[in-house]
Amino acid sequence: MKTSILATGLSCIALAASAETPVLTVYAGDYFTSEWGPGPAIEAGFEAFCACDLQFSTGDLLPRLMLEGQRTQADVVIGLTTDVLARAREAGFFGPHGQDLAALTLPVAWPDDTFLPFNWGHTAFIYDTTRLTSPPATLAAMRDLPDGVTVVIQDPRTSISGLALVLWVKSVYGDQAGAFWSDLAPHILTVTKDWSESYGLFTSGEADMVLSYTTSPAYHIMAENDLSKQAALFPEGHYFMAETVGKIAGTDQPELADKFLAWVLTSEF
Repeated sequence: MKTSILATGLSCIALAASAETPVLTVYAGDYFTSEWGPGPAIEAGFEAFCACDLQFSTGDLLPRLMLEGQRTQADVVIGLTTDVLARAREAGFFGPHGQDLAALTLPVAWPDDTFLPFNWGHTAFIYDTTRLTSPPATLAAMRDLPDGVTVVIQDPRTSISGLALVLWVKSVYGDQAGAFWSDLAPHILTVTKDWSESYGLFTSGEADMVLSYTTSPAYHIMAENDLSKQAALFPEGHYFMAETVGKIAGTDQPELADKFLAWVLTSEF
């Protein structure tokens, strides 16, 4: 009986300790917890800093918030890109980030007091030098790829990189964008729902090129010592996109959310 009482007491203590640990719920895109994603390292780093429990909940971001409305369980949302910030702002979910942006280094001015940028890059087509020895040198050359060269892209309705490609082509070709897509279509192996699926097809050798970012080769160099992945750089320019983090205005963990946003600006992040 004494053993049973002791076990019960210890169990109650453990439950009480668990209940006292604050939880920060962060909505993030699917890639955040993927094989290539930064989620696990961010979770471990912030939990060591805050003595809290950071819980990622992944999936579509803005559509999910629109469906949940004021019932959302999110305290923070990470991964909204510049292409959807106007809609996100108009929806009224987010409060001021309250952070000093003086230390930011961006190629554009960032006066936004709601969305805090944590990552930026330029959209690019990535190729494997062992498969494609003469990559296209211009965006226009993507319209005249050699027979047999295949490309994987993402659906703009479900992927931020897919949307960036549509806007990139539109910004270069304007009303003639449709002709670009008609020329590229025979080389499109498939259109995937998200970036992770596309990139997996590319790295497994299913396609010669994939829509990604100019920084993608850096991952292969740093993580795999692989120098065979390169970005095709075009004189027409590359589409700029920043990823941001924002605090839900109605969060029940405002101090913890503020700590996370401040931590995003640290070198540890």
